[in-house]
Amino acid sequence: MSLRNLLCSWCVTGPAMLLAGTLLVMAAEAQQAAYESGAAFGAAPAPTDRGNPFGRRVPVRDFPKDMEWLNTGGPLRMSDLRGKFVLLDFWTYCCINCMHVLPELEKLERAYPNELVVIGVHSAKFETERDAENIAKAILRYEIEHPVVNDDKHVLWNSFGVGVWPTILMIDPEGYAVWARSGEFKFEEVDAILKRAVPHYRKKGTLDRTPIRFNLLADRQKETPLRFPGKVLAHQQSNRLFIADSNHNRIVIADLEGRLVDAIGSGAIGAHDGDYGQAAFNHPQGMALYGETLYVADTENHLLRKIDLREKRVTTIAGVGKQAQSGRPPTRWVGRPQRTALASPWALWVHQDDLYIAMAGPHQIWKMPLDESEIGPYAGNGREDIVDGPLLPRTPFEIGYASFAQPSGLASDGQWLYVADSEGSSIRAVPFDPAGEVKTVVGTAHLPTGRLFEFGDVDGRGTRVRLQHVLGVTHYNGKLYLADTYNDKVKELDLKTLNVRTIAGGRDNTFDEPAGVSYAAGKVYVADTNNHRIRTIDLAGGNQVETLEIQGLTPPAPIEQAPAPAFAGTPRAKVAPTAVAPQDGKITLRVNIELPKGWKINELAPNGYRVEANEETGPVDRAALGKTTRLQAPTSTFAIELPVRGEGEDSLDVGVTYYYCQYGGEGLCKVGAAAWTVPIEIKPAAATVVELTHAGK
Repeated sequence: MSLRNLLCSWCVTGPAMLLAGTLLVMAAEAQQAAYESGAAFGAAPAPTDRGNPFGRRVPVRDFPKDMEWLNTGGPLRMSDLRGKFVLLDFWTYCCINCMHVLPELEKLERAYPNELVVIGVHSAKFETERDAENIAKAILRYEIEHPVVNDDKHVLWNSFGVGVWPTILMIDPEGYAVWARSGEFKFEEVDAILKRAVPHYRKKGTLDRTPIRFNLLADRQKETPLRFPGKVLAHQQSNRLFIADSNHNRIVIADLEGRLVDAIGSGAIGAHDGDYGQAAFNHPQGMALYGETLYVADTENHLLRKIDLREKRVTTIAGVGKQAQSGRPPTRWVGRPQRTALASPWALWVHQDDLYIAMAGPHQIWKMPLDESEIGPYAGNGREDIVDGPLLPRTPFEIGYASFAQPSGLASDGQWLYVADSEGSSIRAVPFDPAGEVKTVVGTAHLPTGRLFEFGDVDGRGTRVRLQHVLGVTHYNGKLYLADTYNDKVKELDLKTLNVRTIAGGRDNTFDEPAGVSYAAGKVYVADTNNHRIRTIDLAGGNQVETLEIQGLTPPAPIEQAPAPAFAGTPRAKVAPTAVAPQDGKITLRVNIELPKGWKINELAPNGYRVEANEETGPVDRAALGKTTRLQAPTSTFAIELPVRGEGEDSLDVGVTYYYCQYGGEGLCKVGAAAWTVPIEIKPAAATVVELTHAGK
């Protein structure tokens, strides 16, 4: 199946069901026959299983051996996952609909931690997205906590007959494909399926609830002052630079020379209003300044926020805190801002008395008067495409009207609103006159078909130009400056000649997927997103690029997590009373984990222990107890040393959490836990070590 013929996302045609209840619906009759016979998955049909909640089950073959795996210690096999429900998520990291699915997947992972494993199957649209290093950065940017396989050649995509991003497919604990769905979905839909299915497999004895763990990329990251900054807003008159420090969930204010002025937001993910320290955001993106009011697109909260820079307070002005229902986007409709659901507002622009919003989710431009009296679509019929024409139809998806494709950046020369239309790799122009029509400045609107799949890195003039997932745009002196994100470049577009040329980036690896640009005081400020920094391009100085260090900026303070109950859910083995003699003021407990044959401790995982006292007083020093300690060099046998003060009897609870995986199978690790109640008597002339043994499963 040619990628050119695929749908960029489900909302082009609306949601399509796969498995039609339980059977995969294929794009071609030959593929349909392959699935009906089981040939596309495996050799043997599923055996009869009375009472099974799925009407038809199709066997699934193993993952190909030569695929790259990320966010896990090594390749996974279907046999590693036997006993778990597996949800394959076919995605590509540019796709807004795929982004919308990620929070729903996270809810499922939290609700079914021991029954469900999510596997991301990254099947790229753009050339840049085929690279494993770029996928790894997207995993970190989206804070994904499950394994991802790089399906760069669309092997899994084609073998499962997928044709739409996103698509999910469920495999049962016995290794059979049982259900699939294309398009966005909500937690409740899959939750209802699992609630019916889990009891059947648990009763049958084929559900394995052993906790498992993957070696995540996030576990090996160093802190940086900025974390995946998304957008920047430079303001020459007030000498201020506003930075959407997206993955730190805050807004940073500096002057144009990089001196820190303030930081807005606690760093925690949330939607709290209030002063700068109390306020919380969820991966904010675009900003717009009007006087001393800063408007913020709080993207993953699906909200618009307003910051009073004098009073230093954050207020929610639009949105209901959850994503608008997917399906038919509104067109000629307005509502009250705080009662209207939004979908991924990504960029903002103030023109006269109106705030314009690049609403990436429904592929539209929205508008809200600054008096906050109403909000609604301004341009776009909701089809994900690159089509010019009148602004708004009467009904969604109506042909003959303007279409956008994930608009993600806004700028203006006072006459037109310019849009970085990312999925179509195009720059669009939207008239402020509602009677006008949308036109394409640079892009693929002139093509009869395949407009979303024509991209590249070609400078030049007019229709010859090719961009790749352009996310940012800013205007100065008759020219647009573009964050040509997936080409790692900043380009200049002359609005008179329509000539495009690269001014920075490219072969010198200066940028890594820059997402935001803004002009002030002779420089273009660039959010160099994957490099976690801000760069400047000196337009009068030969387009020299420099890094702008934000002096005094540090990462937000770590969010304090409530401690988990000690030894929760782990049966405690009782140890016979043991006399032990201190050595150098300490006693030693030696832990022996007897692992199954062919298994080893995962040294990269957070193996650790905790010791608590059962009595308020005793000879073991209480100051050394009640703390979780991570082993620095974990093995299956290790010592716990505890300081003592004097002699006498004491009683301790010892808990250990360990992670173990098969030799040669580091992709998936099981989580083990052991706990003991240990009565001891500390006295001279006794044993020097207390032995604690646990047989792992």
